[in-house]
Amino acid sequence: MEEPQTNPEILLQLLTMKMPFGKYKDIFIYLLPVSYLEWFQRKGFPKGKLGVLLATMYEIKINGLEYLLEPLKKR
Repeated sequence: MEEPQTNPEILLQLLTMKMPFGKYKDIFIYLLPVSYLEWFQRKGFPKGKLGVLLATMYEIKINGLEYLLEPLKKR
């Protein structure tokens, strides 16, 4: 079985895109609390790019993979 490949463009977008609505409007997606991401996971992620980014951030946080973002923060 192949290892999943990390898309650096998606990771970069997690650092640069802000939440466009809701309680955490204008907060960078990588800074969203895990409880908020868990809520989306239960209720359903939005369609499109935002949903992909939120689902990706959820997986990163619950699996302790935040270190993947560190090299990109230094750019």
